Amino acid sequence: MDLKLKPSFFFSSFILIFLLNSFDSGSASTPKCISTERQALLTFKQSLTDLSGRLSSWSGQDCCSWTGVLCDARTGHVVNIDLRNPSQAVNSDEYKRGCLRGKIHQSLTRLKFLSYLDLSSNDFNGLVIPEFIGHIDTLRYLNLSSSSFSGEVPKSLGSLSKLEFLDLYAESFSDSGPFALRASDLKWLPSSLTYLNMGYVNLSGAGETWLQDFTRLTKLKELHLFNCEIKNLPPSLSSSANLKLLEVLDLSENSLSSPIPSWLFDLTSLRKLFLRWDFLQGSIPSGFKNLKLLETLDLSNNLELTGEVPPVLGELPQLKYLDLSANELNSQINGFLDAFSKNKYNSLVFLDLSSNKMAGTLPESLGALRNLQILDLSSNSFTGSIPSSIGNMLSLKKLDLSFNAMNGNIPETLGKLAELVDLDLMANTWEGVLLKSHFANLRSLKSLRLTTEPNRSLVFKVPSTWVPPFKLELINIENCRIGPKFPMWLQVQTELNSVTLRNTGIADAIPHTWFSNIASDVTYLILANNRIKGTLPQSLAFPKLNTVDLSSNSFQGPFPLWTTNATELRLYENNFSGPLPLNINVLMPRMEKLYLFHNSFTGPIPSSLCEVTGLQILSLRNNRFSGSFPNCWHRSFMLYGIDVSENSLSGEIPASLGALPSLSVLLLNQNALQGRIPDTLQNCSGLTNIDLGGNKLSGKVPSWLSKLSSLFMLRLQSNSLDGQIPDTLCSVPNLHILDLSGNKVSGPVPKCISNLTAIARGTTNFEVFQNLVFVVTRARKYQEIVNSINLSGNNLSGEIPEEILDLSYLRILNLSRNSMAGRIPGGISKLGRLETLDLSRNMLSGAIPEGLAAISSLQKLNLSYNKLEGRIPQLLKFDDPSVYIGNELLCGKPLPKKCPRRML
Repeated sequence: MDLKLKPSFFFSSFILIFLLNSFDSGSASTPKCISTERQALLTFKQSLTDLSGRLSSWSGQDCCSWTGVLCDARTGHVVNIDLRNPSQAVNSDEYKRGCLRGKIHQSLTRLKFLSYLDLSSNDFNGLVIPEFIGHIDTLRYLNLSSSSFSGEVPKSLGSLSKLEFLDLYAESFSDSGPFALRASDLKWLPSSLTYLNMGYVNLSGAGETWLQDFTRLTKLKELHLFNCEIKNLPPSLSSSANLKLLEVLDLSENSLSSPIPSWLFDLTSLRKLFLRWDFLQGSIPSGFKNLKLLETLDLSNNLELTGEVPPVLGELPQLKYLDLSANELNSQINGFLDAFSKNKYNSLVFLDLSSNKMAGTLPESLGALRNLQILDLSSNSFTGSIPSSIGNMLSLKKLDLSFNAMNGNIPETLGKLAELVDLDLMANTWEGVLLKSHFANLRSLKSLRLTTEPNRSLVFKVPSTWVPPFKLELINIENCRIGPKFPMWLQVQTELNSVTLRNTGIADAIPHTWFSNIASDVTYLILANNRIKGTLPQSLAFPKLNTVDLSSNSFQGPFPLWTTNATELRLYENNFSGPLPLNINVLMPRMEKLYLFHNSFTGPIPSSLCEVTGLQILSLRNNRFSGSFPNCWHRSFMLYGIDVSENSLSGEIPASLGALPSLSVLLLNQNALQGRIPDTLQNCSGLTNIDLGGNKLSGKVPSWLSKLSSLFMLRLQSNSLDGQIPDTLCSVPNLHILDLSGNKVSGPVPKCISNLTAIARGTTNFEVFQNLVFVVTRARKYQEIVNSINLSGNNLSGEIPEEILDLSYLRILNLSRNSMAGRIPGGISKLGRLETLDLSRNMLSGAIPEGLAAISSLQKLNLSYNKLEGRIPQLLKFDDPSVYIGNELLCGKPLPKKCPRRML
């Protein structure tokens, strides 16, 4: 519902009667303008700023014919000024142009017969409501809502003894910023009021008696106090009987933080009650049974209302609108619905119980809500099937059962709902078969959402040539079997603006005409995780397209030359081939995320990608791209993820990558890149994940890596890097993955390795790993090596430093294929989370530490081809001789060599 409630039918009628009474049906003459009042209006106009010329008719002698001015037909006196903004499209250019600005002149007080003044939806830029408005004592109607007034509401308004309608709703839409209206005293309110709206007026300073002050308004029929910063709601109200005429009460979006008070149930004339976002607590009282005239009840978004939906709500004969969403209601729904089923004349048209903790199955009594148009039971824990009685709810326009645990069938009676527009059954665990009869009469259907779990079986079994009675605008079907054919009932859906058909078993080619039919309106096109084959149409314009996901299919052929403003394109895991278009920046100028990995694209990576200035992710892994990686990244300020691994790229790593201020993930591994790692990368202070492995890089491991304080992963394996491991590398506090294997690095393992605090203390910044997931999409191979050090296959020498034992969260340590000597540290049991240890093919000597057997997490061990000696510890659980082979002086199981008696 709208935040600002429109005046009720009663007050709309009041305005109409007022206007009719301003004319004399027995008079044939047109009222003549009184000159003094004309001059007062002109003075008033001169104080205003009218950008749109709304007051251009305010000239000439006859002020009674001016726009927004109404005169009494008999006397010619001005009785009505209506200057509300003609545009209600808030924040639109038309609305802003239509706003009157400036000052309100005191000349209005010269209009001695003015009964009606409406200045709503204008922009007075923080002007204080003038005191003199309280001196226009003939006013019966005053509307100053949404016009950017500020300051204290003048108490002089209390002098308007004839005032019946007062609207001070203070939500501001001014470009100059929000303006606050407040009232620290409410005792001035005119007792003549029948309608009062003080929404967004700050009443926090009105004291503890704020509610008591309203009880003086004994004629009041509507009271709107939306978002007034009220902090308390008295549990009792001795003078509640004074509000016996009250029909509408809105206290929404205040911080009441209390149970629903019992005095509300004394307001027996209430037709509409709004208490949403008030942080009300406790259960919903049965006292609502007293409100026999109640038509609308909104208790939504209180978050802490608990217990059941009381059956007494089902007994209210006039109830049409009930919203209890976003609370903690945790009962079954049966008692409430049973009460409705006994109420033959129930008139409920709107029911929202979403986002609660309700459970159980839906009873057949649900079908008793024959007048219901909107039913939202989403985000609960309902189970079972949809009751067949759903077919009795012939007025239903929206049915939302999404995000429950519904694990049964969908009844054929659903197909009787000819008025149904929106059907949302997603995020459940449905099973069964859907037939033509399930959809036979859904002629109004525009939106269909239906998903189940991959391990469930929900099958569309409709004739291959069936043409349905509906034209969908949105379809979202996931994990349901539609294929293998792309059926006729989908082919005829040509008015779609959002398409999701994920994992539906379609293994057919989709006609090019279907794409062209939906191209003009579609915003989301998701056909992922099917086996769709064939090609895509080459030249199409998609003016509204935002997201394309055709991943994990069997599409083939060239890259589609689609003209689109889409921000995300996922074509990965298909059989696309050929080059990327050189003008990709022209075809897709607003692209932000481009996922093309696991295809067979060839040729160079277009340098025009550098011109796509909003590009954030470039994922081209596992294709056949060749040539140099573009060196033009000076304008790509948003690019934070690059994955061009597993291609055939050559040349050097471009220095312009250092101009990317947002770069976080850089994966260039498994190519043929050569040269040195460019020093410009130290400018990318936000780098979190680097993988340059499997190339032909030379030079030393950069000492400036210590500047990358957020670095999570550094993989430089299988290159030709030389020199020693720089001590500065120990100063990277967030490093969890270090792989320098397969290079020509020499010298000792630095003792400062214990300074890798992320591995030593187990501190993990999951946000930086999430960046890697966004780029790679399937980052399991990296997740499996978190907290690992791999220095194998180098020329390292010296002993294993004792300091490495301080890395208590280390999971994988590989120092194999080096020239390391000395003993295995005796305190190795301190690495209590170690899962893999490979020290093979070194020159380690001495005995195998008994502490190795104490590492219960150890799953893989390789100590082969060293100079170890003595008995293999009996408690070591590794029975494969290959773990120890190549150590001539080792003995004991599982090796065949037995130990001398002195070692037993």
